[in-house]
Parts: sequence; structure tokens; C-alpha cells
Amino acid sequence: MQKTVTLNNGVEMPLLGFGVYQIPAEDTERAVSEALAAGYRLLDTAAAYGNEEAVGHAIKSSGIPREDLFVTTKLWVQDAPAEDNTRRAFETSLTKLGLDHLDLYLMHQPFGDVYGQWRAMEALHRDGVAKAIGVANFYPDRLVDLIVNNEIVPAVNQIETHPFFQRAGYQDLMREHGVQIQSWGGFAEGKNDLFTNPLLAGIGEEHGKSVAQVVLRWLTQRGVIAIPKSVRAERMAENLDVFDFELTDEQMARIATLDTGSSLFFDHQDPAIVTWLAGRRLDA
Repeated sequence: MQKTVTLNNGVEMPLLGFGVYQIPAEDTERAVSEALAAGYRLLDTAAAYGNEEAVGHAIKSSGIPREDLFVTTKLWVQDAPAEDNTRRAFETSLTKLGLDHLDLYLMHQPFGDVYGQWRAMEALHRDGVAKAIGVANFYPDRLVDLIVNNEIVPAVNQIETHPFFQRAGYQDLMREHGVQIQSWGGFAEGKNDLFTNPLLAGIGEEHGKSVAQVVLRWLTQRGVIAIPKSVRAERMAENLDVFDFELTDEQMARIATLDTGSSLFFDHQDPAIVTWLAGRRLDA
């Protein structure tokens, strides 16, 4: 039985899913097929990943009823007229995935004509083709600005969240506004020697679990949606096997000491990063 969270519009979303970031398109169909066979029902992709078609092929060949799946993809940066461009980008993604609706559509970056993009996403939600809409990589000021100046509150904010950048205070702020936090980079891509970290390994030994399982349990126990990526079937199964143990308050407090309070990847508030991301265009 999949554990779920209820989004602010009543939609049920799995707490643990499968992400396909940085999986080459030629490997994605196999990986997603194996993930679905292992029991994953939340799939997370993006236009920018270049593998939506492969995800769609795996969904089609799985034979799993559409209503049992929760599929997320993401809109890349759109300039004005963003409302027209956003709908075209959405339809392109939907066609590549071979679906008639998305369970969640996220604005991938807080750049470009954000307001125009969001108005278009609100329209897609009203039309029923995007069951929920949200954002990714929004820092607190940008998220609150979007909330107070628009009609629909984002259902989800997918942000870098891992033991070295825990976002606990930001999670509290999102909770106040009814926004569900979702993690990307939950394993920090192995940075800071995460998989051999003595503290995490020690907690794992106390439960007979791997470091990866401790991290996923830590995220989901906090109510953070996690989307670990793997191309190995045995690792996919291991990553799902995190709901048969619980971290103690003392263990959670120990993990809290790992927080550095800063990104291990890139700062979306850095002007150079803003310029770089805004310049990475996608062909619709």
C-alpha cells in the first residue's frame, strides 16, 4: 500500500516515487518499467530531462491502469507571451507522455514570465488536464509573492532537500501556506560522502538498513515527498522498503546536526545562475 499525502486541492499524491533526472533517454524506458514493476506509482520527469517519451512508453507497456499512477512533469522557462507558450509546452509534454492529463504540472524554474506561466497553468488546472499545479526551486520570497498575487496556491514546491540542506524552517513556512514540500537531490548525488557518512551509517546499523534507506525514511517521516533515482532494479526495491521502521526523535535530532544550511549544487538567487538558467532554451 502506497503512503500518500493530501495536496491543498484534495488530490492524493504518493509520498515516495521514482525520478528520472539524468537518466539517458535510451535507458529511461527500462528503468521506469523496472520501477513500476517494483511498485512505484509516482513518476517524476520534466521537459528539460529529454526523456518524457521514454517514460510514456514505459507507462503504456506496463498495463497499469492510469488511475493508479501519479505522473509529474515540468514546464521549462517561458518568455512572454508565456500564456500561449506554456499551453503549447504542456501539450507537447502530454503528447510525448502519451497521456490525456497530468496529475501534477510544475513550473521548473522561478524565471521568465512567471506570472504569465502561472496564469496559463491555472487555466490548465481549471480545464482539468492538470489535476494539480505547483512550482520547483522557488525560494521563500518568490513563493510567497506568487501566492499573494494569484488565485491558486501552488500544491507543491519541489526543492533541493537532503541531510546537508534540510529546509526545515522553509517547510514550516510552506505548511502555513498549504504548500507540500517535495525533495529533489534527496541523496545529495552522493556529495559530502553521504553514502559512507558515519552518523547515517550508524543509524542504519541500528535498524538493519542502508544509508539510502535511512535518508528516505528521514525525508518521508518529515512529510517530505521523495523521488529517488536508480537504474538498478535491486536498488529500486531497496529504496521502497522504508516504511517498516521508524527513526527515533533522538536519531532525527542527530541527523539535524548535518545541516549546512546551504545548497550543494547552485543558488537560484545568484545572478550568474539566473542568467545561465534563463538562457537554456528548449525547443517545443
